[in-house]
Amino acid sequence: MSESVVVEGPGRPFAAGIEVPGDKSLSHRAIILSAMATGVSVVRRPATGRDVAATVEIVKALGIEVDGSSFLSPGIDGWNSPAAALDCGNSGTTMRLLAGALSGSGVTASLVGDGFLMRRPMRRLVDPLQALGAKVGLSEEGTAPIDIQGAPQTTAANVEIPLASAQVRTAFSLAATRADGESTVTSPAGFRDHTERWLESMGLGKKESPTTFRIYPGDIPSYEYHIPGDPSSAAFLWAAAAIVPGAHVATPNVSLNPGRIGFLQVLEAMGATVSGEVTGAILGDPVGNVEVKGSPLHGTTVSGALAASALDELPLLAIVASYAEGITTVADAGELRAKESDRIATTVAMVNALGGGAQAREDGFEVLGLGWLDGGIVDADGDHRIAMAGAVAATAATGPVTISGAESVGVSWPRFFEALEALWSSQ
Repeated sequence: MSESVVVEGPGRPFAAGIEVPGDKSLSHRAIILSAMATGVSVVRRPATGRDVAATVEIVKALGIEVDGSSFLSPGIDGWNSPAAALDCGNSGTTMRLLAGALSGSGVTASLVGDGFLMRRPMRRLVDPLQALGAKVGLSEEGTAPIDIQGAPQTTAANVEIPLASAQVRTAFSLAATRADGESTVTSPAGFRDHTERWLESMGLGKKESPTTFRIYPGDIPSYEYHIPGDPSSAAFLWAAAAIVPGAHVATPNVSLNPGRIGFLQVLEAMGATVSGEVTGAILGDPVGNVEVKGSPLHGTTVSGALAASALDELPLLAIVASYAEGITTVADAGELRAKESDRIATTVAMVNALGGGAQAREDGFEVLGLGWLDGGIVDADGDHRIAMAGAVAATAATGPVTISGAESVGVSWPRFFEALEALWSSQ
């Protein structure tokens, strides 16, 4: 049953420091790597949404004992072949990364998901994983279920992926750690390289160029992972501050992976004041603090590698662009059409429903910045990022914004609406 939430902005500048939930991308990776390792691994402060919970349930079905933050695994050679299909819920990351891990195991399994996930394209996984010797089956439409017949030892391979997909690169890399020799993966720039930084820190890989990574076969070690805050979640707070001149938000301890800060680069190009400080790292992946202050904004163009690195935040950018002056153009983002919703269509519909001006392009969209948005009704269409972007629009809207399908935020940040209210109420 669809849930509606009415969101009304503060009507004034605000200032706050908020710690956002653990990074979703890193949480998935830490849990899957813990399941592949032999012994006890620990995952501190993982993301709290339904996506990561789906990953936890699947590793349990494979035979991993989970006790709070501890994961006791027999190692990938001891995984069980599950009796039932493995349910990934709404999580494409769960499905794609586990397809890779399962490909390097002796397990036979089927990966399924909810109605939204079962419509998302999965064909791009097939060639890279089959190059390693795994058997991968899909529906005739190239969608889930994904049927995996893993190989206890895969065959080394060198592959080139046509899209800047961190999920496909990770799936290949996880399977390639089980190979009989060294493998390489190459793709266009703009991907997140979390997995590759981690594998390199573990002695299981090496970055050979900005777009090529070499994977060394070997056992995944057990580890204690401390998950930093999620920049894709923090982005909603950064955007809320950016569209209100004089507003200020500080987000400590967030991932500052170069593939995750494209949205900050866009905000700065539009005129917001952005500052960041690296304070540490997790397995070679930088972590730090970010502050954003609101200023008058102007339109910009986002394309190429920048569009790839800000892909998840592009619907949110359309809201920010509506409060700017001038036209903002997003191109080279056709991948948006294959997310939880067709995010080009739902983003344009969201902006127009709130009195803004947006039109779709084949590979992106254009927004005419009017400097304001009205209140109105946003249909999230089952997509958490559309629901959250619509709520951020209320920060400076002329009236309240009703989010239809508000329950979808539970995929990534179950307490998002409370966090946004806390941000607005700060002085």
